[in-house]
Amino acid sequence: RMTIDGLSVLPRISDYVDRFAAETPDRIGVVCRGRRLTYGELGAAVDRWARALLAVGIRKGDRVAMLSNPRAEFWISFLATARIGAIWVGLNPKYSPRECDYVIDDADPKVMIMLAGDAERSYQAYVDHLAAKRPDLKLVSMEPLASTESLRDFLAAGQECADRDLNAAVAAVDTLDPALIVYTSGSTGNPKGAMLSHYGLTFGATMQTTHFRVADPSLVVCFPINHVASVADTCATTLVKGGKIVFQEHFDPSATIEATVAERCTILGGVPTMFQLQMETDAFKTADFGALELILWGGAAMPVECVEALARLGKRMMTAYGMTETACHVTYTDEGADVETLCTTVGRPDPLCGVRIVAEDGEPADEANPGELQVEGAFLMLGYWNREDATRATFTDDGWLKTGDVAYWREDGNIRLVGRLSEMFKSGGYNVYPREIETVFEEHPGVAIAAIVAVPDALYQEVGAAFVKREPGAEITAEELDAWCRTRLANYKIPKTINILDELPLLPVGKVDKQALKRMAS
Repeated sequence: RMTIDGLSVLPRISDYVDRFAAETPDRIGVVCRGRRLTYGELGAAVDRWARALLAVGIRKGDRVAMLSNPRAEFWISFLATARIGAIWVGLNPKYSPRECDYVIDDADPKVMIMLAGDAERSYQAYVDHLAAKRPDLKLVSMEPLASTESLRDFLAAGQECADRDLNAAVAAVDTLDPALIVYTSGSTGNPKGAMLSHYGLTFGATMQTTHFRVADPSLVVCFPINHVASVADTCATTLVKGGKIVFQEHFDPSATIEATVAERCTILGGVPTMFQLQMETDAFKTADFGALELILWGGAAMPVECVEALARLGKRMMTAYGMTETACHVTYTDEGADVETLCTTVGRPDPLCGVRIVAEDGEPADEANPGELQVEGAFLMLGYWNREDATRATFTDDGWLKTGDVAYWREDGNIRLVGRLSEMFKSGGYNVYPREIETVFEEHPGVAIAAIVAVPDALYQEVGAAFVKREPGAEITAEELDAWCRTRLANYKIPKTINILDELPLLPVGKVDKQALKRMAS
């Protein structure tokens, strides 16, 4: 068993529930829908769900799926599934039936726990479809839904599970066993299920919390449950220090700020788009952030004006870098990093993570010759579920994960991302990295967010198309932005079309949906 800054990395992610249920049983661990669960109550709930899963035949390595918004039941079901060595898979309620079918067919779960529906739809028709297509799949609903077993009856049946059976199942779980499958966005093809181990979650969460340096972590969690940011970056990282998770089922810019203030949360985290929307609300402008200690973002670069505004709150700020396949963030900006570093870099690697940047020509990567960022360590994903070829293609011969992100080392030791290999395009023989161009657009005072996608061109093979979200109230023109770029970029990098919009299409996690923009551009 290893420790990081005095914090133990326990063998299984569910072990932390047992620890805090024993050590601090009255401490609040979860807030959701007006309920406040102590760690003692959370531990009892995880035990009850684990027994129910064993009672219906779930064994080590079996998959358990859940279709839900972020709420207490999601977190309990994940911890219970992981506790007995089964593998948990999250499904987003925003998925279409076709997208749900893809994940269910690929992961092949034995049990699926689900919502009956939400304000936008009922899942009755989908349940009927599943019951006909997958009669072997046990369907459990948290609310009344025909052709499913109620969650109450499902949990009640688990009381028959003997202690010896539960204890044996828990004892058989190894720290490098898979606990979670997270399906990637599939921007370059069908989604692939990244298998994350108990160790990836426990090591990663412990390492992250040592960077955050928040003694009593608490934060609002509204990321979709199918995303690594929900299970690993927020929930697991809070759990390993016995902190408080405040669930909100949907991202609402005002409501998340109001909950952060009301619950006296010590961390405000998200992707830049979430911060930008929050900062436009009256709730943010009038909030008392007295309990807040850390403002943290990742997933994309934060515009300069947003970082400057956040800096005025007088709290510690940090940006970090990671991806689904790394199971955690692997680079972090330093304490007291200036605005320029926070906006243009992802910081430095943690010493416990192997990070290198490999240029295409084998030479050292620098600004003129960027390369692919690669990561090494036992905490990385175990591989893609049922995708041996894809797994081999993602790792180098000497065991380093190829992130697909193009970057270079700055002289100060920080890493700057240039773009993604999958987004890079060639225009007239030149390599063009969209993130470099987006950064130039976002330096313009009238631009909130910019996104560059490639479109076919008869002469240059591919050219860039820019989509820009204007700052509220800003009056900007495509001609003005074109002139702005021409003084800052080589000619071949300048987008051939510039589209100014009030909003950009977003993925459920809050990142810009570049596939939607490609369809718009074409």
